[in-house]
Amino acid sequence: MLKKSSLLVAALLLAAGTTDSLAAVSAPQAVTLKTTLTPFGAEKAGNAAGTIPAWDGGISQPPANYQGSGQHHPDPFAADQPLFTITKANLEQYKANLTAGQIALFNAYPESFQIPVYQSHRSGSAPQWVYDNTFKNATAAKLLNEGNGIADAYGGIPFPIPQNGLEAVWNHITRYRGTYVVRRSGQAGVQRNGAYSLVTSQDEALFRFYDPKGSYATLNNTLFYYLTFTTAPARLAGNGALVQEMLDQVQEPRQAWAYNPGQRRVRRAPTLAYDTPIEDSDGLRTSDDTDMYNGAPDRYDWTLQGKKELYIPYNNYRLTSPEVKYDDLLTPGHINPKYTRYELHRVWVVEGKLKPGARHIYSKRTLFLDEDSWGAAVVDQFDGRGELWRVSMAYLKNFYELPTVWTALDTFHDLQARRYSVQWLDNQEPTTADFSKPAPDDSNFSPAALRRKASR
Repeated sequence: MLKKSSLLVAALLLAAGTTDSLAAVSAPQAVTLKTTLTPFGAEKAGNAAGTIPAWDGGISQPPANYQGSGQHHPDPFAADQPLFTITKANLEQYKANLTAGQIALFNAYPESFQIPVYQSHRSGSAPQWVYDNTFKNATAAKLLNEGNGIADAYGGIPFPIPQNGLEAVWNHITRYRGTYVVRRSGQAGVQRNGAYSLVTSQDEALFRFYDPKGSYATLNNTLFYYLTFTTAPARLAGNGALVQEMLDQVQEPRQAWAYNPGQRRVRRAPTLAYDTPIEDSDGLRTSDDTDMYNGAPDRYDWTLQGKKELYIPYNNYRLTSPEVKYDDLLTPGHINPKYTRYELHRVWVVEGKLKPGARHIYSKRTLFLDEDSWGAAVVDQFDGRGELWRVSMAYLKNFYELPTVWTALDTFHDLQARRYSVQWLDNQEPTTADFSKPAPDDSNFSPAALRRKASR
């Protein structure tokens, strides 16, 4: 499967010329988004074995018992039972459909790490206006500044039929996650013995790229605004950060500010990018690890290696159920496998190798992008010696109130330190991500707004 898809990608590259000159696909190619491909460019058909079904539109409406945006999601597949469970004992049988990082987790925690595999549901979906914009982007979008920015794309996946690794990475970076979201959640660094400390924060994101009333011309190079402030524990409460994310961060770097309640001052945070450690993650997550991968892609040479069928976290509704407490979920080495769900899905494989002379703690990172949503489900990261060091996993689910596929929670494993970090914990929060609030204007994401909100 990977070899066949790699040959297809190679043929596209030869037809289009060098990766530096690649731009939009032809109109006949784009028409396949309405025939053999899904609106996001995934293969509409299932696989030959019948273990991956055909895409039929995904989840089109919330379950009847869903109470509304901001409320925890009932599981539409609650009646499903595991088809089988992968353990260290039967690992050899399933290695072909696992990443190197997933295999390493079995080797690191042979007695406890498991992957329960369920029936595959291609639940990915998005609003029609996002599909319409994606179709327009297919014949208009292009890479800028040697692939470090994009132009003439808006409100949809920019490159639904990708021709190189950079286009696939940009599809992940710009994927649909609503227009405005408020999300209260926790993150925890889990030690070897399972001890953890919870840091709770409230986050707001305004995805200007997905303003239904906007356009590429109105973006002014701004992809989104992100504002976060810590609410607990008391010693950290009031700390805040603001990020203005750019479409082309080489031409115009990311703008970031931090607020310290002790000093009552907002200061520029020029280093909040690339491999800067995220303090609240106990040093287990870099700035560009967040969201599986984010930020300027300029320090890596990206290669699109084709597609592969993998067992990835999918439809993980139980994982964030209010009935599951953090003490039950956060176990030594990894989250409790009994609450996780994996399915067989096709993924795009994208490899980034550190450019000669560039600096980063990861010499290589491999992204495994869900073909139905373009979200990275698994990322394997390698140290300066070329050895596997960290593995990140996004436990995907459909936020059917939008709808869109996004993460229920993310985990970041350090295989050498035998510790891990978890982000987006909301089981014990009264609410979860709320997409229903009216989108504010840009002034809501200014340094003055950061100081006002963080000091409340």
